[in-house]
Amino acid sequence: MSSLLSPHWHRNVRPSYFIVALMIMRAVIQLRQAEIWLALAFLHLGPGSRISYSVLTPYTSAPMRLATSDDVRRSLRATGHNRCRGSQARSACVMLRLLTPWVLLILAAPLLAHGETEATPAFQLTDTCPASFENQDGGCVLRSRYREYRSLRDAGVGGLKTGLPALREGFTPQQIDLGRYLFFDPMLSADGSVSCASCHDPAKGFADGRGQAVGIHGQVLPRSAPSLWNVGFLSTLLWDGSKGSLEEQMQGPLYSPFEMGNTPMQLLTSLNANPVYRALFEQAFDRTPITLNQIYTAITAFESSLISLNSRYDLYAHGYHEALTDTEITGLNVFRSFVARCAECHTPPLFTNQQLAVLGVADAPGELIDTGAQAVTGDASQRGAFRVPSLRNIVRTAPYMHRGQKPTLEDAARFYTGGRGHEVPEGESVMIHWHIWEPRLTDAEITSLAKFLGALTDEAFMPESPKAVPSGLPVTQGQEPMTGNSDGFGAQ
Repeated sequence: MSSLLSPHWHRNVRPSYFIVALMIMRAVIQLRQAEIWLALAFLHLGPGSRISYSVLTPYTSAPMRLATSDDVRRSLRATGHNRCRGSQARSACVMLRLLTPWVLLILAAPLLAHGETEATPAFQLTDTCPASFENQDGGCVLRSRYREYRSLRDAGVGGLKTGLPALREGFTPQQIDLGRYLFFDPMLSADGSVSCASCHDPAKGFADGRGQAVGIHGQVLPRSAPSLWNVGFLSTLLWDGSKGSLEEQMQGPLYSPFEMGNTPMQLLTSLNANPVYRALFEQAFDRTPITLNQIYTAITAFESSLISLNSRYDLYAHGYHEALTDTEITGLNVFRSFVARCAECHTPPLFTNQQLAVLGVADAPGELIDTGAQAVTGDASQRGAFRVPSLRNIVRTAPYMHRGQKPTLEDAARFYTGGRGHEVPEGESVMIHWHIWEPRLTDAEITSLAKFLGALTDEAFMPESPKAVPSGLPVTQGQEPMTGNSDGFGAQ
């Protein structure tokens, strides 16, 4: 039979080197325990005492058996009455008793060093940039073929071979890695119950699979959690477009009593009181104590590293046309057609033009609950206006629209074929975007369109979720959808 570590052993069943090393270490620990009991027995047996080899040594015809604590205790009881008789024997016994603690300490040292319980993990920030980035003068810079293409006014909108807008980059590997720990650590919330990853779950496209996000104490929020893939390219953030930078945006959920419920003072106090975080921040920023700007920078660094630009669509866009199926190519043609007009707002390569648009989608049957950007600007023309979301990894982020009104991609596509303003409640006056009209797509076209959107999926550079965080709190990542919260109402 091949060795467990042999390259000929099947990769799916061969254990990792870590597992094998752990098995060996545990065996050494067990042997060390046996040595301690053996030493204990020898040191308590006086001169002339007879040792039962069947108990303490393997020199018998029977299979080898290590002594246990019960074996040693029985042997000690059997020989105890013979110990320390005579003056010479008593002197030897005194010497043995003096040496016993030192011998046991020497033998137990490796056992105490290894331990049999899981030790507190040691946190060390990486000095390696994330996948798709390269280190240039200490900062991580994106490498992408899209950077070989031109972009009109650097806006990052256009056809298949269009350049990207500016990316937030140049952060050090340590700052990005520190941001990763902060992103998953519930210490950032007031009661240690929710983290950034609670609403931006990597397994759900860095969204949460809900029509309406859920914050601290189970409070249901008015909108869904948007995906964070490629968020470092965006200059218009949140559904209402009210924030222009990640540092500014993150302060909303951090300090909202409905989301994470923290305060700047409590956040600083809790992080500065944690010796692990103090050491990590010093690694990342070369200074202490921890400041708010350092916290915002670290989280921004991590979020800006979430890059998804290597889907099958991207292979197609770069010239490998066999990357898409015939049905997906048909869907792409529908997507870019002047009839459907999808690409006029969801513009490649990010599949968003970052603009605000009034679609006329109802929040609930016959109701317009969320006024959108109007609540921020006071501009009546932006009543019901929301930021055009990216379609990258869109199959991971159902349900759709700002409140999860459409359960599936097909339902979202059918909304646009229903007629301009068909969901606007009676008596409401909204200025629907001029791109919204009546394309009258067939069921086959809608199906091919949904198939094409699936080709925008790329999670090859998914960051590793930490198994532990410096606070010692359980790592929070996503929440189970609440009943009725993600069903939408727009299924057709």
